[in-house]
Amino acid sequence: MARDIIQKSTENKPSVNGKPKTMQDYIKIMESEIKKALPSVITPERFTRITLSALSTNPKLADTTPMSFLGAMMTAAQLGLEVNTPLGQAYLIPFKNKGVLECQFQLGYKGLIDLAYRSGEVSIIQAHTVYENDDFVYELGLNPKLEHVPATENRGDPIFFYAVFKTKSEGYGFEVMSVDDVKRHAKKYSQSYGSTFSPWTNNFEEMAKKTV
Repeated sequence: MARDIIQKSTENKPSVNGKPKTMQDYIKIMESEIKKALPSVITPERFTRITLSALSTNPKLADTTPMSFLGAMMTAAQLGLEVNTPLGQAYLIPFKNKGVLECQFQLGYKGLIDLAYRSGEVSIIQAHTVYENDDFVYELGLNPKLEHVPATENRGDPIFFYAVFKTKSEGYGFEVMSVDDVKRHAKKYSQSYGSTFSPWTNNFEEMAKKTV
């Protein structure tokens, strides 16, 4: 769907000097589609400004294929998430795919939480890191149990990650993963895992929380 929108927009709105030459040209061409796609939580002007800022802070994004970059950008627009900002909602990541530099959309855990709250079904959703010196107990089965008392200092290295949720209808649950569990999952399912620009490299704990 995003691909069709991009092709239609670039065909119908050539740049002033003919074919778009830069990623900024493509973004300008896509302005009307960005406006249509965005939910009310973010203005088109802010989203465009943030996307241009992402290009400035990571020049490699400008070297990715236009179709992959614009596709990733439109995914972020449709979800109404800010990319490559300290909020950690979502990321645009350059990565090599069979020798071709492409852009990948990566959802951050704070973006996932934001989407969950927007659904209107969730009253509480949280994710936390457990460090080796914390007091932590969890049990599965018919009477599941989860208790976490963080150490006040010298917490040590991360050993587990967990997420908890509670719905407005009083349903609840939790999920726990070890550091090794998270790494195995990331290696299997994330194309950008191990990339210099990947949030898995620069912000492992945040991505681990999203995974769990």
